[in-house]
Formats: sequence, structure tokens, C-alpha cells
Amino acid sequence: MEIPFWKMHGASNDFILVDDRKRTFPARDQEWVARIASRRTGVGCEGIILIQPSEKADFRMRFFNPDGGEVEMCGNGARCVARLAHEIGAAPLRMQFETMAGIVGAEVSETAVRLEMTEPKDWKMNGSLDVDGKTVKYDFVNSGVAHVVVQMDDIDSVDVMKLGSAIRYHTMFAPSGTNANFIQITGKHSLRVRTYERGVENETLACGTGMVAAGLIAGKKKLVEKPVEVTPASGDVLEVDFELTKNGATDVTLTGPAEHVFQGTLEYH
Repeated sequence: MEIPFWKMHGASNDFILVDDRKRTFPARDQEWVARIASRRTGVGCEGIILIQPSEKADFRMRFFNPDGGEVEMCGNGARCVARLAHEIGAAPLRMQFETMAGIVGAEVSETAVRLEMTEPKDWKMNGSLDVDGKTVKYDFVNSGVAHVVVQMDDIDSVDVMKLGSAIRYHTMFAPSGTNANFIQITGKHSLRVRTYERGVENETLACGTGMVAAGLIAGKKKLVEKPVEVTPASGDVLEVDFELTKNGATDVTLTGPAEHVFQGTLEYH
């Protein structure tokens, strides 16, 4: 079976996207999905995204990590899928699409895509973890998926692989684990972030829901004021906006690039 695909990236976070409105993609074959996502044996990406029919919205977005496991949401991937869905006629410029995290809104423009994120939940502020005999202070929010946020004075000095992995697999977040973000405040409306991404099991150049979590936590702790310019490891600048409430935040948006790389065909036997 031949499966046409698009390769896209959002802030250097790269994805394979497939028009699966006929529901023929072999999503249950996790070994094959992981092989396609591999940078040595496949196309290479940080996530595979399917566009499927939905009874609740313009379409359904399904997201698979490079290990073949399905997760709720991906902010950078959501911008890419919004642009592609409009281009192939699956959605208008202003759209809503279904994810495992809930209904997400998006608006596609020539230079960027603005996402209306699901309402953040499961806030935990001012927590602490024992990691290798040291205490790590952290905050937590589910911005579509689970994210720990750790404020640092200098994120360039952080061993993201070592500390991020230790947090990701910490018993506090078992059994599903968490993503780990390290932030550095750079201005009244700006911060930098480095992210260890669950499922990728490595530092990623950009994580959309991680950037949203970073902006939300920094805003909640009054470290920055909205809107927040968030710079991930890729060097791109994305905007996170929100309205703080007593119990959390609402009207959360993420605005940033979504760009095509190439098209191709996958072979499935």
C-alpha cells in the first residue's frame, strides 16, 4: 500500500502528516510507525499526524510519538495540521479540530497559525522532587499534555538529557510520565525554554505545548506579563497569550510558524 505524506515543521519541530480521511493508515502497527519516524530507517520526524473525519469538528487530529505511541496533543504539530487541513480542503481558514485533549481552534494566515488551546488543567505550583539526592523545585500544568516547568538562572548550563530524563521518569509522574521544561526569564514579556520531550526521549528543538506551559507557569508566578514571547532551542520566537483566572487560565493561544518541507510516499506491506 502506498501512503502519500507531507513533511512539515513548526519551529524546527518536524512531522510526517497524512490525509487519512479514508482511515487506511496502519496506526495499530506501532513497530512500523516507529520505523517510519526513525531518522535512520525511515523518513525521520518527531511525530506522525493523521487528518481523519470527525463528527464533532472540521476534522480529527491523531498524533503518534516516534516510539509509535499515541498521545493527546502537540502544539507545533497542531499548527502544521491546521495549515495542511486548510490546503487540502478539510477545513476553512478558521477551524476547529478534535484531539484527545479536546477541541482545538485555529486560524491560518499567510505567515503563521494561531491556535486556541484547550483549557489548561491539573495545576500544581511550588512542588519539589528528589532527583539524584538533590531537591528540584518545579511547577506543573497539563497544557494539552503533562508538563513540568523548572525555572533556572542559566538554561544553557542545564544537562537537559540527564535532568529531563530523571524528571520524565520520576515516580511522582508514573505511570505515564511527563515532559520536562527548563525556563529562563529574559524580559518583562519574554523567556527561553529547553524541553525534554516524552516519547521523543530527547531534548527537542521546540515543543508547542511545552512553550505554552512555560508561558502559563511564568505568568502565574508573575515572572512575566502576557503576551509572552517564548524562544525554544530552535531560536524561533512564538507568542503565548492567555487570561489568568483564580483557578488557572483561559483563552490560551499559541501563535507561530508552520512550514512545508517536502512531499513523498510511504510503502506499507
